[in-house]
Amino acid sequence: MTTTLTPPHKPAEGGLWRNGDFLKFWFGESVSLLGTQVTNLALPLTAILAFDASDEQVGVLRFLQLVPYLGLALVFGVWADRVRRRPIMLGANLARAVLLALVPLLYWRGALDMSWLLVIACAVGIASVLFDVSWMAYVPALVRDPKHYVEAGAKMGMSSSTAEVAGPGLAGLLISAVTAPVALIVNTGSYLVSLVSLLLIRTPEPRPAPPAKRHLPSELRDGLRWVIGDPVLRSLALIGFCCNFSMVTVWTMFLLYGTRDLHLDSTTLGGILATASVGGLIGAVISRRVIRRFRLGMVYLVAQSALLIGPTLIVVAAGPRPVMVGMFVLSFFTTYLGLGVAGVVIVSLRQASTPQSLMARMTAVFRTLLFGGGALGGLSAGLLAGRIGAHGALTVAAIGSGAVLIALFLSPVIRLRDLPATPDGPVTGEVEADASDADATQVTSNNPDQHR
Repeated sequence: MTTTLTPPHKPAEGGLWRNGDFLKFWFGESVSLLGTQVTNLALPLTAILAFDASDEQVGVLRFLQLVPYLGLALVFGVWADRVRRRPIMLGANLARAVLLALVPLLYWRGALDMSWLLVIACAVGIASVLFDVSWMAYVPALVRDPKHYVEAGAKMGMSSSTAEVAGPGLAGLLISAVTAPVALIVNTGSYLVSLVSLLLIRTPEPRPAPPAKRHLPSELRDGLRWVIGDPVLRSLALIGFCCNFSMVTVWTMFLLYGTRDLHLDSTTLGGILATASVGGLIGAVISRRVIRRFRLGMVYLVAQSALLIGPTLIVVAAGPRPVMVGMFVLSFFTTYLGLGVAGVVIVSLRQASTPQSLMARMTAVFRTLLFGGGALGGLSAGLLAGRIGAHGALTVAAIGSGAVLIALFLSPVIRLRDLPATPDGPVTGEVEADASDADATQVTSNNPDQHR
């Protein structure tokens, strides 16, 4: 029997600005995302500047940060569909804070080496998998009203883009001032802020409905079948894999190219990425208006095309140093602008296409493909740059990125006018109301997620 529980109160009118618990979550995540941007630059620069890491070692480091998504996201997704998500997120944030605090501590004691850095990067990646597959299924308990899902997605997109604007510049300044390992203290603090924001949330989280049978392979297959069986979700996942592979490959090789070949310092590198990331912020800000004005599929096509064409500008950059830097900024600006708009479209489509009972597993499938693409991109970048040089590798990456346009033009997503209807009720198993959850809400739509 399917039971729909009634919320203890309805969210106040006026959108999510009057939803206090969502605002707490949003604030904590915004701070956390800022710290993550510092880490994304500080970890590889620690390897390059402190240990003179080779191109291949930098690629392996980036691979280990993301490879847990390939092996663990699906399993963690099944678990997250069985239990309440907030305790998982609290534990994951605490683990990430402790792990990143080890880097400066080991550095000060003279015990930090490349092996420790690789182990910590992988362990942080595992904790990040746990958090990511959980929070996507948790947000509907805070948002509740499906009409606010696009707003929530846009707000999270703005946070991500703002972090990308401020994070690299902050990272560059911190690394110049206190060295790369010590700069990681910022991210330790950001995860603690996120942890406190979660503790302050008072909205009750519904207990997930138990599956008819707890059988891991069957539950994994349910999530895979849902994504693979839906043409829109399948297309989003496969193109997302290619986009992430391209973006992480280009980002990693640009870091090697800028540091080794062009001898750009960390402040300049951070400034390039920070300035270019304004494009992502603009994309997130204008996304809701653009989606309302134009066909959803056309918005997706244009935004993803900008993302895929952007890397070409790095390859063709030439001339005096200021001109080259300007071309680099324009390249990443174009990519981030497309990402900022496409992210909200993708989030909204995933919201409208998946019931709550499959939320974490759908998320896990996407995370496996998206971050798996990023992990393989980081590894490929290091190996390719080590063989043919960073600029040659960037050329190969730009050609491969452009080739994804073929799949984009064949995607059923570009033919959509509006969002599809949200599936009603659980897809597998039965929902049984628990007496202790009588005041909780069971929502039946996907939740906001950052694009990628």
